Amino acid sequence: MKILFLHGWHSVPGGVKPSYLASQGHKVINPALDADDFDRAVRTAQAEYSHHRPDVSVGSSRGGAVAMKIQSGSTPMVLLCPAWKRWGRASAVKPGTVILHSEADDVISIADSRELARPAACPSRPCWSSAPITGWLTPNR
Repeated sequence: MKILFLHGWHSVPGGVKPSYLASQGHKVINPALDADDFDRAVRTAQAEYSHHRPDVSVGSSRGGAVAMKIQSGSTPMVLLCPAWKRWGRASAVKPGTVILHSEADDVISIADSRELARPAACPSRPCWSSAPITGWLTPNR
């Protein structure tokens, strides 16, 4: 499976999450996103999406906010603890988006993800899950 993985603020390509996905046999596109310029990060992500046409887009923390801003058509999206209130100010996700967030997260409040998963912001249900990420990214499961 080809995955566009958008990292969090001050994270770098090749971190633990994208490296794990690659070790499971997935082709991971993991571009360096500008930490200081959100719009530039969105442009970089859009260019990578348009060039590679991934099977799924995954955004972690600030990368989740970036993922919410790119034009990705019907490509499934997985958001990990998305920092949508801190960057980008998107207020809704596209149908079929899956949001994964730990109640123990001390950086991004789980309340933000619960708000994003409300029916008005998440037009197709279910949007919220506590399932392990590999369960969502492994084909034929």
